[in-house]
Amino acid sequence: MLELRKYSIGVGDRFAHQAKAQLNACVQAAAQGIHVVPVWNKSFREHGIVGSEPPSARVAADAAVAALGWSDPYHVDADHINLGNVDGFIEASDFFTIDVAAAIGQPVPDADAAAFIDRHSELKGELEPDALAAAVARYLGAVGEAGRIYRHVAARKDPAAFITEVSMDETDSPQTPPELLVILAAIADEGIPAQTIAPKFTGRFNKGVDFVGSPEGFEKEFNGDLAVIAQAVKQYPLPRNLKLSVHSGSDKFSIYEPIRRALAASGAGVHLKTAGTTWLEELIGLAEAGGDGLALAKQVYAKAYADRDALCAPYATVIDIDASKLPAPDAVNAWSAEEYVSALRHDQSNPQYNANLRQLLHVGYKVAAKLGARYTGMLDECEASIARNVTTNILDRHILRVFPKR
Repeated sequence: MLELRKYSIGVGDRFAHQAKAQLNACVQAAAQGIHVVPVWNKSFREHGIVGSEPPSARVAADAAVAALGWSDPYHVDADHINLGNVDGFIEASDFFTIDVAAAIGQPVPDADAAAFIDRHSELKGELEPDALAAAVARYLGAVGEAGRIYRHVAARKDPAAFITEVSMDETDSPQTPPELLVILAAIADEGIPAQTIAPKFTGRFNKGVDFVGSPEGFEKEFNGDLAVIAQAVKQYPLPRNLKLSVHSGSDKFSIYEPIRRALAASGAGVHLKTAGTTWLEELIGLAEAGGDGLALAKQVYAKAYADRDALCAPYATVIDIDASKLPAPDAVNAWSAEEYVSALRHDQSNPQYNANLRQLLHVGYKVAAKLGARYTGMLDECEASIARNVTTNILDRHILRVFPKR
């Protein structure tokens, strides 16, 4: 089986220009004794918006690895796939994030639910009868869908040649640690060799901004989930390296120290997904470059502001934007490079930082996609400025804050 190492980081690259800068963060981390495997992730929706095809992510990753002489593992993730869109990813990907959040609550025959409970008498000691029955009714159908997707991929690609993640994070209600144990028992029954599991945690994981909720509550829940995973891999036929995956993990600074403490204390691994952050660092790099780069960054904001309702609608559950605190495009057009960067860069100590603007631009990459070669050409022209920001962001704000040395 292709094995995912203990620490890994999902790096999204909307426009396939920053793989080298992203990998450079892992290179520099390794030099400091922190070994993190990069996983380039890009979803079907993202490919559709920017007009790319799944193999392009593999091409960009392979080129970066060759350029930097990276000899450790790396992976390309078919992110948030389902039966309707997975086929285009199978050849180029060696990591599949099976997203079954939409199937949570899908009805299952009463006989199947009863058989599962009878088969797993150990779960009766973890949940009260009514709670166990409710958990089985809520999650058994979703895990069954994950099994169908896994087997679909495994029939077309050597199961020993890819890594499987099961994702249930894009839903309204979090899964408690006892419910996670039910889910893992069902995953084992389905024969899914899941190496990562992405639950829905309590609190708000809005795109590109800090965690909203209780860091203390998150730490308790995270440690509970780690304990459940340790229990599950002893009880069930699951990979020994099974670990938690934190989705929408970019910029959740207030929970990074709790995660780091939990990893250091338990010896567990984690997969941290940071998709979307790199796109914002591209805008910051364009603005810092000044001239045409700054002008283009301002144009992107103006169009995103004008189209904000349409851009935000698909992400309504993972953003909180106060439209009254978005600056008018005319005001932004008068900004210096420093003012634009101060508003966008995620530095909460800067009084000019604007979380509303940051979230709008996070979901506004469709604006840049429509600019086509004009946007990607400017990425090439401003490469030095952008690469510096991309590497610094992943290394200093993410890797060094989350992953312990070992």
